[in-house]
Amino acid sequence: MIANDELMHEEQTAALVGVKPTTLQQWRWSGKYNLPFVKVGRLVRYRKSDVLKWLESRTQTIA
Repeated sequence: MIANDELMHEEQTAALVGVKPTTLQQWRWSGKYNLPFVKVGRLVRYRKSDVLKWLESRTQTIA
């Protein structure tokens, strides 16, 4: 299991969010969503805590 502060690969992040890795790539390139990521050389990683916060911020409730 990955701790909340550990870095996740793109595939792990895509599975958590429920999209394909290519969708994450498109979001980064277009700036469509403000999902924080970390560049390690040419590699892209995501902090699990950032992804969970991002998901929480997108949660909608019907009034």
